[in-house]
Amino acid sequence: MRNHLSVTCAAALLASSEVGAFTVRSDSAPTRSSTALYNEAPTASRRRFFGTVGAAAGAVATSSLLQGPVAPAHAAKLSKVNAKLEALGLPAMGKVPDGFSPLLELWGKGANRFPLLVNFAHPLDWVVTTPSLDLNSEDGTVQAGEYGKGDTATFFVYEDEGNVADIASQPKSFFENVLQKAISQKSANIYQNFKVTNIQPTKGGYQDQTYMIVDFKYQLVTGAGFEVDRKAVASVTSQGKAVEALWCASTAVRYKKLEPALRDIASSFRVYSDGLDMLVPKQIVEEY
Repeated sequence: MRNHLSVTCAAALLASSEVGAFTVRSDSAPTRSSTALYNEAPTASRRRFFGTVGAAAGAVATSSLLQGPVAPAHAAKLSKVNAKLEALGLPAMGKVPDGFSPLLELWGKGANRFPLLVNFAHPLDWVVTTPSLDLNSEDGTVQAGEYGKGDTATFFVYEDEGNVADIASQPKSFFENVLQKAISQKSANIYQNFKVTNIQPTKGGYQDQTYMIVDFKYQLVTGAGFEVDRKAVASVTSQGKAVEALWCASTAVRYKKLEPALRDIASSFRVYSDGLDMLVPKQIVEEY
């Protein structure tokens, strides 16, 4: 019964995407015009004026002390994300870097996919795109980016290998294969000179999860024939029925400036599969 209630509560939390906001009400009250002060005796007028200013200042100071500092919008969003994670018995996100926003999205709502809960942080001004869902199937992925400049963080699911129990023991060629599949998802993208330059394991903090931080670079050949040098850092793991990666890339020129932010994104990436089937009712896909 308790598990059923927990899942029900979690489903309700995951379904809600709006962050609550506070509205400041400013009711206007009748005030005396400034000309009224000049009609009074000068001493009384000055005394009344300074008394009014002092009272107002005291009220503002008292209000500030009682209310405390105003939390930034992303702090409220982080609290909401952590409430959803807690409802599923998952670890909360830690501190989000300044200028970043947390993201929690359910991938695999359609009958053609299995569900995965995707969690990471991204720069506040990046645009987020999520999978599209029709009656029976889902298409697309979870992505955030400043697309006009070529800066992206993209979630990728590689199902060919199934679940890989010990991802830290996999050879370099394994990660090369996964990430080459990831960058070539769009048929128009042609790449060359792909190279993995570094692989570093890190722990995820939930049921002994392991994430591999992989640095790589490649050249993107555009439709017009231009060659664009790109550099990236990815976080690769294996949860549920597949291998998952969040790869964060930019042009080689911009990477010099963006590398710390891209590493923060990759380091924040977490993905979960446990207990999500009950949250995503599967529909029967009719064969035509």
